[in-house]
Amino acid sequence: MALIKSISGIRGTIGGQPGDSLTPIDIVKFTSAFGQWTRKKSKADKIVIGRDARPSGDMVSNLVSTTLRGLGIDVVDLGLSTTPTVEMAVVMEKASGGIIITASHNPVQWNALKLLNKKGEFISAQDGSDVLELAESSKITFAENKDLGSYIKDDSYIDQHIGEILKLPLVDIKAIKDRNFKIVIDCVNSTGGIAIPKLLRSLGVEHLVELYCEPNGHFPHNPEPLPENLGQISNEIESGNYDLGIVVDPDVDRLALIMEDGTPFGEEYTLVAVADYVLQNKQGNTVSNLSSTRALRDVTEKRGGSYEASAVGEVNVVEKMKETNAVIGGEGNGGIIYPELHYGRDALVGIALFLSYLAKFKKSISLLRATYPPYHISKNKIELTPGIDVDKVLVEIQEKYRKYPINTVDGVKIEFDKEWVHLRKSNTEPIIRIYSESGSESTAEYLANKIISDIKEIITVHT
Repeated sequence: MALIKSISGIRGTIGGQPGDSLTPIDIVKFTSAFGQWTRKKSKADKIVIGRDARPSGDMVSNLVSTTLRGLGIDVVDLGLSTTPTVEMAVVMEKASGGIIITASHNPVQWNALKLLNKKGEFISAQDGSDVLELAESSKITFAENKDLGSYIKDDSYIDQHIGEILKLPLVDIKAIKDRNFKIVIDCVNSTGGIAIPKLLRSLGVEHLVELYCEPNGHFPHNPEPLPENLGQISNEIESGNYDLGIVVDPDVDRLALIMEDGTPFGEEYTLVAVADYVLQNKQGNTVSNLSSTRALRDVTEKRGGSYEASAVGEVNVVEKMKETNAVIGGEGNGGIIYPELHYGRDALVGIALFLSYLAKFKKSISLLRATYPPYHISKNKIELTPGIDVDKVLVEIQEKYRKYPINTVDGVKIEFDKEWVHLRKSNTEPIIRIYSESGSESTAEYLANKIISDIKEIITVHT
């Protein structure tokens, strides 16, 4: 069992003991704190909620909505929805905040409360700290009978979200329709199965094969859209006659693409390609996090803009994007943030922009991929057991490589000339993530394995 409290929200496995996992008591506790916090921050007494399709979602949603109403807060429930849709709905509803009930890419036994401010953006680290402090203080005041909040169910927002995407100047519906794409999608039996087919048909895609688009929450494979989890769609594309494949995670904020030969486009290059398209039409700056490929910097500078790196985490990327007035940004896990629509990772707008670019490129997706620098990122992780002092491990790694340039804004990033290794404690899982990049795949793997070996040696010495 696990319960993780961070700037990414409250995330845990369902069941078990309160305080050790995401139980009904914990759900009510943290929802109460967030609801009371929004009342202090905003004059509005309305919160938008929505959920992905995992089986525990209905139970969690009922607890969340009832708790908020008990605080005297009106609830607008989008039901089965996507993370970016809820983010946009908060603004459209002029709400004081939002709660997205999703554990994103985590396995089905997990669920979470992702917390949004009145701008439809993830709350800051300081705000998150205030919510957690309020939850532990138990200083929550519930409403009397006459002041209970109202409840409205509104499932129209996915359509409204798509409608706003179709209005964007860089989304070229005619070009997409004229290209007559043949596309396969994998929506991991979650809410992408509702949103992605609607979006693609609105964009004029008529030849569409749907894999795992029933939103029943029974994930057919590990829901994180990584190459090792996408064998079926890759095989389908390889054996068929398709232009590309599209894969999203359970809450539809990450986008992965499969090329016409069944091989991955590369999740790191989702943002690179979409940014390249945007920058060809509008000069400006870009942002990604420290663990993302340097290819985005190369593309940005080629188009006359400036690139900045942020700490890992969507809230950090958004903060840096606002600071630098970036026209596009995101993360190397397939997260596209396009501020002309809203400040949140959004696979739907990523799909619309990418297909517009590919349609105008007039060649295959693999030839588009070949236009970008051939960097290789090795993504690894070490699972943690209770008692491991991760901060001490990172300090010892920093000391071991003190002769090299080191960035400690977020974990430890070590620069080896044009290559790098970034290791950090995950905000969402009990793991250390180790990312490395090089122009050579074998070198990237070597660097990662060397650091993993160092970490294991340090852990062994201290256990």
